[in-house]
Amino acid sequence: MITASLVKELRDQTGAGMMDCKKALTETNGNIEAAVDWLREKGIAKAGKKEARVAAEGLAKIFVKGNKAVMIEVNTETDFVSKNDEFKEMIDVIGDTILKSRAKDLDVEKAKELKLNDGTINDYITEKIAKIGEKLDFRRLAVITKEKDENFGTYLHMGGKIAVVTVVKGANEEVAKDVAMQAAAMDPKYVFASDVPEKEVEREREVLKEQAMNEGKPAEIAEKMVEGRLKKYFKEICLAEQAFIKDGDIDVAKYVTNNGGELKSMTRFKVGEGIEKRQDNFAEEVMSQIKES
Repeated sequence: MITASLVKELRDQTGAGMMDCKKALTETNGNIEAAVDWLREKGIAKAGKKEARVAAEGLAKIFVKGNKAVMIEVNTETDFVSKNDEFKEMIDVIGDTILKSRAKDLDVEKAKELKLNDGTINDYITEKIAKIGEKLDFRRLAVITKEKDENFGTYLHMGGKIAVVTVVKGANEEVAKDVAMQAAAMDPKYVFASDVPEKEVEREREVLKEQAMNEGKPAEIAEKMVEGRLKKYFKEICLAEQAFIKDGDIDVAKYVTNNGGELKSMTRFKVGEGIEKRQDNFAEEVMSQIKES
């Protein structure tokens, strides 16, 4: 029987993931030493040591088939590796596998368990970590679907540093792509003003009210100023309300409407957003690599 304590002991020794440790122990009938060797042979123990390192570079990519679109972000430690052909091929394999899958309600963790070759996507990534020599992190996944009367707009900026998928109803793919390019350039947080959480609206309203009062405005005037400035705030953070880049006289929603359509959704990934990047100097990085090898 493979106990939890046995799995933990192997994990502590190798730095490999819990599932990999359990699999190694199962393959070796609970023999710790043999399990360590098994993990080393598979390159998993070496990969495990990289878990604490920061992967904030990488690429995002979009895969589309029929009424389904898949967008993924896979991170690397360095931009150099993100330009590597093997890394790009890995992203294609992961994306295609997810696109072809009929599994429902997929998130990253569920997607990692999808079958691929003789193992899973997670096994495949682990093998690539050992081969490429950097931490690789399948960080984000979005599965977007559309109806028959809707179109996807897709756009990759800088080869995959920013990726956007939009869905519009009625209008054609060109209109949908224009909206995707707008989202890539202007970084909206939401699609519609109605999407902004009430707490965020109230917080902004309080800040704007305080600003108006500090300008010496009477309370009733301040209230009117707040509502006007709140509309300006929505125009900055909501895609539908933003001034359309190609025609500043109309907003994005109006642009879509003028082309017989309706904006439905937008999904945007910017590689590395939200990850605190290390500020190691190059010499220290090289020395750490030497010590680890």
